[in-house]
Amino acid sequence: MISHGFVSGAMFLAIGVLYDRMHTRQIADYGGVVHRMPKFSAFMVLMAMANCGLPATSGFVGEFMVILAAVDYDFMIGLLSATALILGAAYSLWMVKRVIFGAVANDHVAQLEDLNSREFFMFMVLSICVIGMGVYPKPFTDIIHPAVMQLLEHVAISKL
Repeated sequence: MISHGFVSGAMFLAIGVLYDRMHTRQIADYGGVVHRMPKFSAFMVLMAMANCGLPATSGFVGEFMVILAAVDYDFMIGLLSATALILGAAYSLWMVKRVIFGAVANDHVAQLEDLNSREFFMFMVLSICVIGMGVYPKPFTDIIHPAVMQLLEHVAISKL
């Protein structure tokens, strides 16, 4: 959930940056953003990859633990969760391809300006959190371990 907060927060920030400059949410209105906003594009691609569960990002740690636990419980549930991960990653990559890469779609995209210092700082903080948690998740898992153990003990006791 911590990873989800970092990645989703960054993705919503990215949507806000694009909407603030273009005043549209239609994917078809974008395309070629990388040519006008290279710093923004790098952060957007990083967060999309973290959303897909790329190794060395916090998304990988969360997805790996969830799928591993699901397979341990029931192989079919694990298979379904892995399939959902693959479909989500495919959609994220398709969205990045359509918004960030390709030729410049229209005159509005050609007039875009890259990140200002405030936006760059926020993306940098979120990126450090995402990569830091992906490379070394132990501090986060150590913090939540007692709560998870207490929850498992509580669930194991019959309420009847």
